[in-house]
Amino acid sequence: MAELAVYLSLFMAAFAAAIILPMQSEAALVGLLLTEEYAAPVLVAVASVGNVLGSLLNWIFGRGIERFRSRRWFPVGEQAMDRAQELYRRYGRWSLLASWLPIVGDPITVAAGVLREPLPTFLLLVTVAKVGRYIAIAAATTSLA
Repeated sequence: MAELAVYLSLFMAAFAAAIILPMQSEAALVGLLLTEEYAAPVLVAVASVGNVLGSLLNWIFGRGIERFRSRRWFPVGEQAMDRAQELYRRYGRWSLLASWLPIVGDPITVAAGVLREPLPTFLLLVTVAKVGRYIAIAAATTSLA
């Protein structure tokens, strides 16, 4: 039961980190990897699924809440959203490969929804970006341990 709680906590940290909340899923992953109690591929998979699903929620928000973007409670600041939409217009769907980046990555996933990126393309590119980041973190961490 404790092991399930660990995986659920990692999933929630990764999910929350993808929806504009100030979370450090990378730190949670590194900490769990350093314990050497859990299989790295499982940790990477759990973190990846959580983070991709969080990005999917951003895409869904983007599809329907552009009209609320000037509201104070809107989860993405006006400047960050403008910057993300500009990036997305300039580089198109390929900008989703930067969805793992801090600060601009989450707004890019919202912009993809606003600009009506098809879901299959969105999921493929975001998954490549997010899984790639967690694999790189796991590889660096396990080689240091």
